[in-house]
Amino acid sequence: MNKNIKLSSHANLITTVYTEVSIGILANTILLLFHVSLFFLKHKPKPTDLPIGLLSLIHLIMLIITGFITTDMFMPQRGRWGDLICKSVIYMYRLMRGLSICTTCLLSILQAIILCPRSSWLAKLKNKSSLHNLCYLLFLWAFYTSFTSHILDSVIATSNFTSDDLLHITESCSLVPMSYFLWHIFSTLLTFREVFVVGLAALSNGYMVTLLCRHKRQSQHLHSTSLSSKASPEQRASQIIVMLTSCFLFMSILDSFISYERLMVTNEPIVYCIQILAVHIYAAVSPVVFISTENRIANFFRSVCRRTINVLLIGNE
Repeated sequence: MNKNIKLSSHANLITTVYTEVSIGILANTILLLFHVSLFFLKHKPKPTDLPIGLLSLIHLIMLIITGFITTDMFMPQRGRWGDLICKSVIYMYRLMRGLSICTTCLLSILQAIILCPRSSWLAKLKNKSSLHNLCYLLFLWAFYTSFTSHILDSVIATSNFTSDDLLHITESCSLVPMSYFLWHIFSTLLTFREVFVVGLAALSNGYMVTLLCRHKRQSQHLHSTSLSSKASPEQRASQIIVMLTSCFLFMSILDSFISYERLMVTNEPIVYCIQILAVHIYAAVSPVVFISTENRIANFFRSVCRRTINVLLIGNE
């Protein structure tokens, strides 16, 4: 790693990263299996089932790739990657990262549409099919990933190029610095992309917060404290998505700040490792929240356990 600190000596940091990745992989696998079972059992899906199921698949793939990347960071003695592997792994990771951002944005917008009152112009979009939602997602993703093609030229195998100006990604892979002119062009484009997509998520999040606050004031006005009505399932789902989207927005801002720090101030791999931890908190925490708050998931696995126990008891008789 040239002049940089050896990450292999930071045992606690290594354990934390792998724990986060492992929890995320397990939770996203459970969430994905549940949504796949809904499709095969032909249950009537909710409008948000498709983006949540896709989000679990995207995060699962993204965390598996992250596992490969961190392994090359912490245990490089297992073998160096060539140019092709470096470009493929980093580009695939960026594609999944873009899909995660776009799906989160779509999920936030869909929940805002579900929560909006009938008098709102957004109510006209409530009956859109899952196919329409998938088309919107593909459009967002195409827009987002159109700015990442430069990675194929910028990412190289470190062993093929030696320079103190290289931006460290893993032990095997580095990023070739751009010229001053190109760097400013791409910085402008990437800033526009992030502001557009993250801004959509922030606007829908703010809209949901406004609606939830309005409902709370109306409930307090119509009911006494002891007789206040409970939040509807749509409102509870909105509260969860507001919380997760807020976490996502915070992590996106933190990711941008750390990326700027690495580019302009320091190129220490320890900073990159902290960035990995911060960026993947959302991918690891969101499925856990969905699983713990979705009654259908608990009922589904409860019924599966009952059936399994019954089959075992019948087989032993």
